Amino acid sequence: MEAVFQHEKTLEAGCDEAGRGCLAGPVVAAAVIFPPDYFNKDINDSKQLSEKKRVKLREQIIKDALTYSIAQCDNQEIDRINILQASILAMHRALDKLAVTPEFIIVDGNKFRPYKNIEYKTIVKGDSKYLSIAAASILAKTFRDDLITELSKEYPLYNWAKNKGYPTKEHRQAINIYGVSPYHRLSYEPCQPKLI
Repeated sequence: MEAVFQHEKTLEAGCDEAGRGCLAGPVVAAAVIFPPDYFNKDINDSKQLSEKKRVKLREQIIKDALTYSIAQCDNQEIDRINILQASILAMHRALDKLAVTPEFIIVDGNKFRPYKNIEYKTIVKGDSKYLSIAAASILAKTFRDDLITELSKEYPLYNWAKNKGYPTKEHRQAINIYGVSPYHRLSYEPCQPKLI
């Protein structure tokens, strides 16, 4: 981590999302505001952590955050407005649900839309640079994994409990054999009907 905060002594919300590259399920976003003096050496980009470590840290983040929230855009919204716009909308929805209005927003990546005239900054690889973005990445990833694992019970053919909806060889083969489910993103090429 380069720093805890972009702006010291400010109510700063970190935002990130999970599931942009998946073929099925929602994109899930999280927003986290930590106390101004907060630090936790174990929090890191969710992709750098084991599943067990992510789940453990989720509980710590929920306990330590001043406020946090989770929100999503489902696959139908993704198909309607595209994944980039759905990711930003999910982050806006997460910000809407915070118990405290942030004074500044930092966002993983390089694309965002203004939110309630609050100043913001996009940060490429922000989930490995700032604590609140890393925490948001952990919350978004773990909540989405739990959600897609539940959906897997309804549609076990695609083995989402293992692949989490990502385009693994097994997942793509299942789509080719069984077709799509109501949770697939039809705007994604692997989910579109194949012309014979």
